[in-house]
Amino acid sequence: MNASIILAPLVPMPVIWIAAGLMTCGLVLAIWRGLNGWIFRMVAALVLLAGIANPSVQREDRIALSDIVIALVDDSASQTLSDRAEQTETALRNLQSEVTQRPNTELRIVRVPDADGDGGTRLMTALGEAIAEEPSARIAGIVLLTDGRVHDMDAAPNLPAPMHVLLSGHDTDWDRRLIVQNAPAFAILGEPVTLTLRIEDQGAAPTETQLVDLSISIDGAPPLEFQIPVNEDLELPVTLPHGGMNVLQFQTPTAEGELTDRNNAAVVQINGVRDRLRVLLVSGEPHPGERTWRNLLKSDASVDLVHFTILRPPEKQDGVPVDELSLIAFPTRELFLEKTDEFDLIIFDRYKRRGILPSSYLENIRGYVERGGAVLIAAGPDFAGADSLFRSPLGNVLPAGPTARIMEQGFTPTLTELGHRHPVTSGLDTLLPMGPDGQPGWGRWLRQVEVVAAQDASVVMSGIDDSPLLILNRVGEGRVALLGSDHVWLWNRGYEGGGPQLELLRRLAHWMMKEPELEEETLWAEPTGQSMRIIRRTLADTAEDIIVQNPDGSETSVALRETSPGRFEATYDGPEMGLYRLADTDQSAVIALGPAAPREFVQTIATGDDLTPLADTFRGAVAQMDDGNLDVRAIREGRPASGRGWIGIIPRDAYRSADITVFPALPSWAFLLLSALLVIGAWLYEGRRR
Repeated sequence: MNASIILAPLVPMPVIWIAAGLMTCGLVLAIWRGLNGWIFRMVAALVLLAGIANPSVQREDRIALSDIVIALVDDSASQTLSDRAEQTETALRNLQSEVTQRPNTELRIVRVPDADGDGGTRLMTALGEAIAEEPSARIAGIVLLTDGRVHDMDAAPNLPAPMHVLLSGHDTDWDRRLIVQNAPAFAILGEPVTLTLRIEDQGAAPTETQLVDLSISIDGAPPLEFQIPVNEDLELPVTLPHGGMNVLQFQTPTAEGELTDRNNAAVVQINGVRDRLRVLLVSGEPHPGERTWRNLLKSDASVDLVHFTILRPPEKQDGVPVDELSLIAFPTRELFLEKTDEFDLIIFDRYKRRGILPSSYLENIRGYVERGGAVLIAAGPDFAGADSLFRSPLGNVLPAGPTARIMEQGFTPTLTELGHRHPVTSGLDTLLPMGPDGQPGWGRWLRQVEVVAAQDASVVMSGIDDSPLLILNRVGEGRVALLGSDHVWLWNRGYEGGGPQLELLRRLAHWMMKEPELEEETLWAEPTGQSMRIIRRTLADTAEDIIVQNPDGSETSVALRETSPGRFEATYDGPEMGLYRLADTDQSAVIALGPAAPREFVQTIATGDDLTPLADTFRGAVAQMDDGNLDVRAIREGRPASGRGWIGIIPRDAYRSADITVFPALPSWAFLLLSALLVIGAWLYEGRRR
């Protein structure tokens, strides 16, 4: 219960102040005149003014409310290191015991897990939400039980009470982490890119360590081992081995005594791109399809094209002197002998042996293929004759040989059963509406050279009487392809509706240049957040289950389903962030979901550096849990909130009003009567004095 005096004036307050001024003047006059009863008159005036002010007594029945102490418990992943979880629970029980012993005080416990994704410890966000849920007038103190690794300090709220930080961990803790800096998203093939590596020891690390082991693995291949110094930046030049996504994994072994090995690895994903694709196009004679090849290759700004065309064959005798046939001598020796390996692709378009390119040059091109080069033959009638390239040293690597038969009739190219699965041709028949006979809605070609495919070659398109039309093969380290018709240009001209010539020739060229997305047998995954889409391309009718190895070493078998001919897919939700390995009998791949070291394990040594400025707002404590139990004491606002062995809270004495009663201090007539009696008393007293 609480009582107070309140005023409800009968007249406006300015009137009361004017009356008080007049009464003061009268009182001064009475004192000046020497009236002996001025004291009675002064009291009478005051009583009269009090009556006009109408004082009332307000009596309030209050229900006392308890003080609230908020305890935020850090349950993030870094709190699972060493014995931090046990330390935190012990400190929480001690805090509960201390608060329970205090009268009219209760403890609110808020547990803060890891944020979604790789958000880390959002302790300040949780603190702001906890403060907003409680009346600020009841919050007596705040205690954070954490390792001090907070990732949202910019969200720190205004504190209504002292905040104290109890840190887990020990002074002897140390950890080693691997850092990769300057990792680009892409790099040019054949050109080194420099990564900056650093192995850093944090905390009370042993000082005798000078060199540590480092393993580097690309795309899950057996790692290369090195030794590098600790706490020093290392410039590492890396040349990507292939185009497409390259996954580089760096790892250092777990050292005895360190807190965790979760930050001993780093994963860098770099997309390998070609700077310039160098293509050599050799045209045996001018013809309508020559421009199709040229336009295709020149339409790509990343292609450097060298076009070698025979405009005047040697057998043509028209009396023109040889030294007047061109402005400069064409560098055939440089192109076909000395600099052949500098080209990514060589295309022979309706070329036949005419003595212009000696056999030694063609022998060199065969070696170029076996060493990893690519040759494409666009065959016309020349391929079926006695001067065919098949009857040169290059014939040993070609995927098919001619029968000398040239079929001059219209036909629609079709995909073979293998062609529906092969990445060069799969889905081409869906790029245009299907014809009424269920065949691809492509225009016809009018000529085909009959060939017999090699036993190990892949026939992906067929023509007249299902004879091979497009044949692919691998020779040594290189690749070769044979297109058994020179009429692909009809599609480019839109003959009978045309066809997907640009897409076909683009895929064909990229397959020959070993672009990863056009490999026949391949396995890869596309990450989306914490899940991945596993994709297996194969020429087989079925695909094996994929074994997924999680970052913690556990394995999961994932079944694939066929989404299109030769393409099998599945979706897998990763249980945690890190490096995943995918494998079946023939193929393997690696993929990183999030960083290899989650944010919680980047910095693992417990510290109060980030939280100390906030705790200093009320001069709160930042103390170690292993220092022992801290007493909880009551302090006055404005006083230091911590000391040796204790932390302070501010008692709030908060309450809730249950009932309020208001009644006059005295009746109005009592004020009038008392004032009149005092005035009469003053008159009588003054009369006797005279």
